[in-house]
Amino acid sequence: MSRRVVVALLGPVTWSPPGIDPARWRTALAEDVVDLLATLNEVETAVAVTAPDRWLADAVVWPGTGVYEVSAPTPNAVFAAVAAGYDQVAVVAADAPDVPGLTLGKLLRPLTTRPVAVAPVEGGGAGLLGVAAQLPVPAWLPELDLDTTEPAEVRRSAPSPGDVAVTAGWRRMRGPADLAALDPAVEGWEATRALLSGRPV
Repeated sequence: MSRRVVVALLGPVTWSPPGIDPARWRTALAEDVVDLLATLNEVETAVAVTAPDRWLADAVVWPGTGVYEVSAPTPNAVFAAVAAGYDQVAVVAADAPDVPGLTLGKLLRPLTTRPVAVAPVEGGGAGLLGVAAQLPVPAWLPELDLDTTEPAEVRRSAPSPGDVAVTAGWRRMRGPADLAALDPAVEGWEATRALLSGRPV
């Protein structure tokens, strides 16, 4: 069986709801994504941060969760950091607190036959929810930015567009419309839910 790891990239968060401290908002989002990763089967989990953000990793990881310090908050930096010891790696944004585990599973599934898979941001926003790759990462893979890179850009870089699978997407919390789409009836996202309701996190 392939050894796989899913890494939450604790990158910058550029928006927070009015009246909520940006650091607390970022922490709640990251905590919910890390908690979700802990429920996934047949994968190892980790987080990645730049050195100045090590405090965030320390605040949200579970005991035994891997922490990678990377030079930049990009998927490429994560790929380089985790290359040894794994066959497949997925990097996901840490501002999607209610993303279903099934969506992350679908990101990894195409790697049995394709070298790269990307999950777009749902709802038409720029960027990616996540990207997954076989290791070693293909030389043609461009520099990726989860906030700006589009699936079509990745496919254009590949020898064949079919080398890049585009999987199910999900929203990220980057503005009021994303916040309004959170469904209180859906389980999970407890830290974000508590912060929004004014309960102690």
